[in-house]
Formats: sequence, structure tokens, C-alpha cells
Amino acid sequence: MPADSNNPNQGNHFALPVKQSLQFLSRTCSVFTEDDSEYAPSGGQFTVAQHVAHVAQTIDWFMEGGFRPEGFDLDFAQHQTAIRQCNSLSEAMLWLAKSVDSAAAILDSKSPEDMLQPIAEGPVMGGEPRAAVIAAIAEHTAHHRGSLAVYARLLGYAPPMPYMD
Repeated sequence: MPADSNNPNQGNHFALPVKQSLQFLSRTCSVFTEDDSEYAPSGGQFTVAQHVAHVAQTIDWFMEGGFRPEGFDLDFAQHQTAIRQCNSLSEAMLWLAKSVDSAAAILDSKSPEDMLQPIAEGPVMGGEPRAAVIAAIAEHTAHHRGSLAVYARLLGYAPPMPYMD
């Protein structure tokens, strides 16, 4: 039975930073409405919805690349195409929730020994322990959380502190 990663006194704790990243990003995004989905400060930049979709896709990408024998999928043009098609914040948030749930399930199933196994050789994290994807997910999500906080302020919103209600 998988450990309850919401309980710090139980389990392996690998999923906790990923779940916390979702909580923090969700607080920042709480100021947006669905009408803000397609907002971007200028042409060519990710919209609000695309930022969230990109975070979701990247969580999936880190989990796949960190644990599969061939490593990371480096077809970034294909990744961009999928992101650019997202025009709904609510759909992007659902994608993000599913990505976090999937990542948490995978991480909860891993032993410390599993997490110390090396990521497949390649230009992205090759040879690092699989556990490195956890920090990478948290850092990447924080980067986009900051961008979304700027977008919110440009729209006249005051995003709440991400670390508490």
C-alpha cells in the first residue's frame, strides 16, 4: 500500500514537494478568472493558461524522462505545439492536478534505493539520481509561479502569498 505523502510521519516523502508546488501555484493562480486564460503581456509569450499547461506537461516530462530507460523526450517543438493549443485556465488546472496526482503515485511507489538509481545518460540530468527530478519539478514550478504572479499584477490583481492561506 502506498504511503500517505500528505502525512509527514508516514511514507517516503518523495511526493510532498510536488504536492506543495501545486498548492503554491494554485494560490498564486487563485486571482485569475477563466476570462484571463488567454492573457499574455505581449505576442508570442505564454498565456496564463499556457503557463499552467506548460507546468503540467513538464511534470509529466520529468517523471517520464527520469524513470524510463531512454531518458528524456527532447522533441521540444512537439511539446510547444501541445502547450500553444491550450486556451482554458480551468482545463490547464485540471491537467496540472492530474499530472501532480500521477507524479505523486509514481513517487509514492518508489523506495529510497529506486530514487538513487541514475537517470539515463543524455543531455538532461543524465546520470543524476532519479530523486533529482523532485527538486527540478519544484524549481520549474516556482519559476512559472513567479511569472504568473507578474501577469496577475499586470492585470491589476494582488496574488496572495503562495506559502499560506
